[in-house]
Amino acid sequence: MTYLGIDLGTSEVKAVLTDDDSTVLGSSGTRMDAQSPHAMWSEQSPEAWWTATVTSVNALREKFAGAFKEVKAIGVSGQMHGATLLDAHGNVLRPAILWNDTRAFAECEELEANEPRSRVITGNLAMPGFTAPKLMWVARHEPAVFRATKKVLLPKDYLLWRLSGEFVSEMSDASGTLWLDVEKRDWSDRMLAATGLTRDHMPRLVEGSSVAGRLRADLRQEWGFAGEVVLCGGAGDNAASAIGLGVCQPGSGFLSLGTSGVLFAGTDRFMPNAEQGVHAFCHCLPRRWHQMSVILSAAASLEWLSRVLGVSVAELSLRAMQSIPAAAPLFLPYLSGERTPHNDANARGVFFGLTSSHSAADLAYSVMEGVAFAMADGYAALQSAGSRLDAVSFIGGGSRSGFWAELCATATGIVVRRHQGGDLGAAIGAARLARLASSSESVDEVCVPPPTTEVYEPNRGLKPLLEERLFRFRNIYEQLKKVFATSL
Repeated sequence: MTYLGIDLGTSEVKAVLTDDDSTVLGSSGTRMDAQSPHAMWSEQSPEAWWTATVTSVNALREKFAGAFKEVKAIGVSGQMHGATLLDAHGNVLRPAILWNDTRAFAECEELEANEPRSRVITGNLAMPGFTAPKLMWVARHEPAVFRATKKVLLPKDYLLWRLSGEFVSEMSDASGTLWLDVEKRDWSDRMLAATGLTRDHMPRLVEGSSVAGRLRADLRQEWGFAGEVVLCGGAGDNAASAIGLGVCQPGSGFLSLGTSGVLFAGTDRFMPNAEQGVHAFCHCLPRRWHQMSVILSAAASLEWLSRVLGVSVAELSLRAMQSIPAAAPLFLPYLSGERTPHNDANARGVFFGLTSSHSAADLAYSVMEGVAFAMADGYAALQSAGSRLDAVSFIGGGSRSGFWAELCATATGIVVRRHQGGDLGAAIGAARLARLASSSESVDEVCVPPPTTEVYEPNRGLKPLLEERLFRFRNIYEQLKKVFATSL
């Protein structure tokens, strides 16, 4: 038997085909674009998600026909927080509002005023990237759309609906809506009422490793599957990446430098620290939770510099190693505002200390260092919530740079490990969840860490300098916080 894992990212849909041992037999990917029609907006077409999914799956079917027809189960992971609005006939009412859209910052304060126990129930601050404030924005600015909305789906759950005809979600992704009672693992009627919604607007909930439905008969026939195909609950992208990396137990974690940056720590109970912007979410496995610190512009910061300078990301990563850190400017990577620990939608990117002598290499170093410092701020928030991490897996586009890995290790004090197949972690995790849903195997049997390829330890020689620069980095934000709030 084989398993299909689909990961709906912001810029690409990836699909992997794995065997009974979770060995990757093949993978494919289809690129997508997001739209930003106004400042602070980020949107995508759900139909583009479906088209990219079908294209990726068909590529696997054509290249690995024999193994593909033996697929027993499918798992889907996806970008979190996106608001996908459907009417009574299943029509999409507007483009999906994505995780990195910050237009709903005013609605966050209103939501917490409507439900004073919001942080207790959800374990999280109301942030504009979360789903619930987006619906309040729609209610205020697009009331006809809000009135017509009958179902609110997260991005991956839209794909699950297209695959199965079922409206279903699971705990890890639902945790990022602000409608879930994260400790009880159920929709909160109080949080729904605070946004003018009810349970009828929500999909039913299952665990990520449980059966969510069956593949539609027409798709099963079109794709040539030999028998019935199970669909599991799946996971939000970070929880799915954790499954792909074997991050299932308390004390295990990963650091991801994708478009956003994530430091993920597994826990065996609900451990919130909302005041510092820590995300306390359910894991996609029963009776397990996790914490995350999240920054909004990680690898995206280096990609921005690449566009501005007309130099490839790979070349900038090499040039950064030529800079003299003590002389480089400091960079605040808040190009899209920030989540952990500041929860500041008004924060903006800053180069501090620029002179005419600074080069592209210095700017590249500063950006990579600034992202590492933001991850260090996130880890400090996780520590305040009770998490300790000695070593983490390193994934995301930024993980291709060993230099960046060492910067992150030195700034956080955590050993960083790269793994074989780490760039497919979420899709592999989705396939593993499908395997759990359709077999009698245990989590320990299925969710094993992939082989380690490189290990990066904190650079003791560089650590004193980075500690001094991190202190200045933090002070710059504190000095500018009021300026950010009044300058937009």
